[in-house]
Amino acid sequence: MTQVTLVYFDGCPNWQVADERLGVLAREYGFTVEYRKVETPEEAERTAFAGSPTVLVDGTDPFASGEEPTGLSCRVYDTDDGPQGAPTLDQLRSALS
Repeated sequence: MTQVTLVYFDGCPNWQVADERLGVLAREYGFTVEYRKVETPEEAERTAFAGSPTVLVDGTDPFASGEEPTGLSCRVYDTDDGPQGAPTLDQLRSALS
């Protein structure tokens, strides 16, 4: 079964949008979302946290380009509708397949 982890920090509200979208897909695909909260700048640096929200599929960030800054920041995703604070449902579906 696919392992999906939502990595976030409380200071960025975009993780809740990603969580809603993952909830839709969890019902479609039958997986459970695990949550990992990053609480300090030190933890963000130590874990190479690429911003909130980060979605990991089987431990890998399918949206990573390798140039993301690390730290407690809100992440921006390029979508067909312009920059957004969370991946779209279609982007998440692609990452899961």
